[in-house]
Amino acid sequence: MNKKVERNYLEISSLEDFKDSFYNSDKHSVQLVDPVDFQLNKFFYKNVGKNHHWVDRLVWTEKQWIEYVSDKKVKTYVLKFKEDLAGYFELILNLNEVEIAYLGLLEEYQNQKLGSYLLSSAIKNSFLNKPKRVWVHTCSLDHHNALKNYIARGMKIFKTETVLL
Repeated sequence: MNKKVERNYLEISSLEDFKDSFYNSDKHSVQLVDPVDFQLNKFFYKNVGKNHHWVDRLVWTEKQWIEYVSDKKVKTYVLKFKEDLAGYFELILNLNEVEIAYLGLLEEYQNQKLGSYLLSSAIKNSFLNKPKRVWVHTCSLDHHNALKNYIARGMKIFKTETVLL
């Protein structure tokens, strides 16, 4: 690809710093995927990530996907519009922190304020585990509102780097 990409790492260390999106709809819900379903994670990774250069996991075998989603530290949540899948996020629970590993909406649900709703849910669900911080990284290949959304929810940049992809 040979392209310069700006990567930002953000964190939030308290729900007191959190700014909810206040998106209100009885047609949308966020639910923990239980039991785990690697096909769901694979579907979202491929379909959300196709426009954002998510490529690392495209080569994963079925066994790798199953092992990943079966790890007790990994929690996957889906956003539904009525009964249709609209988006997802993956949390990775570590000792004192939670990483929002992936978060995104299917293309037909973008630009409807659902990203802020989804991120708010990811942050709130992360703090259920009582971490010292919740963190994420985003880059210039992600949706053009991603960085603004993280900052609007109360996250602060703690590291920035430029990488060549």
